Amino acid sequence: MLGLPWPRGPVLSGQGVMLRLPEKRDHAAWAALRAESEAELRPYEPRWSDTELTKAAFGARVKAAQRLAQDGVSFQFLVFDRRGEPLFGGVTLGQIRRGAAQSAQIGYWLGTRHHGAGHMSDAVVTVLRFAFHTLCLHRVEAACIAGNTKSIALLERCGFTHEGTARAYLEIDGHRRDHELYACLASDVGLGRSGGPPAARG
Repeated sequence: MLGLPWPRGPVLSGQGVMLRLPEKRDHAAWAALRAESEAELRPYEPRWSDTELTKAAFGARVKAAQRLAQDGVSFQFLVFDRRGEPLFGGVTLGQIRRGAAQSAQIGYWLGTRHHGAGHMSDAVVTVLRFAFHTLCLHRVEAACIAGNTKSIALLERCGFTHEGTARAYLEIDGHRRDHELYACLASDVGLGRSGGPPAARG
C-alpha cells in the first residue's frame, strides 16, 4: 500500500461531471446502463463473461478497484453528472508506471443514451488533470480500434497525438485487433506538475 490520501479513493470534478471509484450501491445503475448499451460496447471491449452484469461480479470489481487505487496502479472511475446523478459511463487510468516512465494508459466507455453531450470529453480532460497535477505523471497513452472514428475524434479533442498503429494489439470481443496508438504529454495540454491546483478532493 502506498498510503495515498484518499481513504475511499479520489473524487474528481470537471465542468459538468464528477468521477469517483465504484461502490456497491452503484450496481443497479451500472448494470442497467451497460445492458442497454451492450450492442455498441461489445465490439470495442474484451469479451463479456456470462456473469458480466451480476451483482456478485460487480462486487468483485468494487473490491479490486479500491485495492488497485490504494496501490496507486489503477483508478477505475465511474462518471456521473456533477450533481451526483445520472451515471454516464466510466474512465480508467491504469497501468501506472513510475521510475523513468512516469506514464499510464487511459480507457473509457459511455452509455449510448449519453452520446453527443460532451460528457466523456469533460471526463477525459478531468482525468488528465488528475494524472498530470496530482499523480505527477509525464505521459498518458490510449489505444483505440482502427476505424473507431468516435474514439479517435474524442482523443484528438482532448489533446492526444497519433503515434502509430499496433498490429493485433489487444483481444477484443474474442479477436485480436489492430489499434491506433495515441499519447498526451503534460506539456501538450499545459498541465505540467507546476501548473494549477490538483483536480482531486478527498
